[in-house]
Amino acid sequence: MTNGNARTVTGNIMLSLDGRVNGPGGDYDMSWIVPHAITEGARDHMTRVTSPATTALLGRKNYEGFGGFWPAVADDENAAPQDRAFSQWLNSTEKVVFSSTLKDAPWQNSRIVDGDPAAAVKQLRAEEGGDIVVLASSSVIKALLAADELDRLSITLAPELVGGGERLFEDGIPATSWKLVFSAPTESGALCLLYDRVRS
Repeated sequence: MTNGNARTVTGNIMLSLDGRVNGPGGDYDMSWIVPHAITEGARDHMTRVTSPATTALLGRKNYEGFGGFWPAVADDENAAPQDRAFSQWLNSTEKVVFSSTLKDAPWQNSRIVDGDPAAAVKQLRAEEGGDIVVLASSSVIKALLAADELDRLSITLAPELVGGGERLFEDGIPATSWKLVFSAPTESGALCLLYDRVRS
């Protein structure tokens, strides 16, 4: 999808009601997310957010986690159709991985950037292509929020209070205004929300 229009940069993430991206157990305390990620509504929302995009941005942890699971799903006849489509999209799309420690990125169409996500996004905006989506990497979303380089927020709000863990919106991020452009509940009671950045 190549056009002369500006590329929309979307941050996609699931949050608990208390604003966490993981639980008190740290990076991998995410079992509370699973029931809300596998509903038809959540899968449809992932398709809605990713299908216009031709570039995915990932932090190291998500790159390794996604890379260990998603590449093979495209050919798994037992997988949900939306999951197969998401896997096909992930395999074929440009993946930019932000890491200062990774030395190689074996997943096809991947490249490592050891640098500031905001600077990389500025460069990507200047190139032809579809939308740019950050896939659940809170560190990348935070960096783009701090630099006001995020155009859209896709938040799936899970009806869970996890009581601890990393917050997406920490004190000190710049004040910004957003407009709700889409909302839909899922079968698990989560809410899929899309907000567009309001720039005067």
